Amino acid sequence: MLLDIGCGSSSLASKRRSSVGLMLLASSLLAACDGPPDRTPSLGDASVQRGRQLVIQHGCTACHAFPDVQWPRGGLGPSLEHFGRQGLIAGQLPNQPGVLMAFVRDAPSLVPGTAMPAFPMSDQDARDVTAYLVQLGAR
Repeated sequence: MLLDIGCGSSSLASKRRSSVGLMLLASSLLAACDGPPDRTPSLGDASVQRGRQLVIQHGCTACHAFPDVQWPRGGLGPSLEHFGRQGLIAGQLPNQPGVLMAFVRDAPSLVPGTAMPAFPMSDQDARDVTAYLVQLGAR
């Protein structure tokens, strides 16, 4: 007669079966998901031209070069002439409209230690600047 005291081979096999069952359940649940919800704000009403004007007005051209701004063409920050093709913002964040909107408003909160200052602006201003930036050098 076998007596299962919880530390024998039958108990270990039972724990393995339970672990495998949990992993299968978790895999099934993950496979059923479509991924995280898309919380990207719409840029549908954004104005590329207004975004360009805001970039000049906020002095972004003092640090960055833009393809359609002749002066000033700053060299302190990276050139943004092909920004729409970049995969990352500041080499760290995914180049997605929602992330970019947050970054142009308050870069230091997203990338501590960055030289880019915070630019308090309205949602519409951030949308317009984002619309301008994502179309630069876009494919």
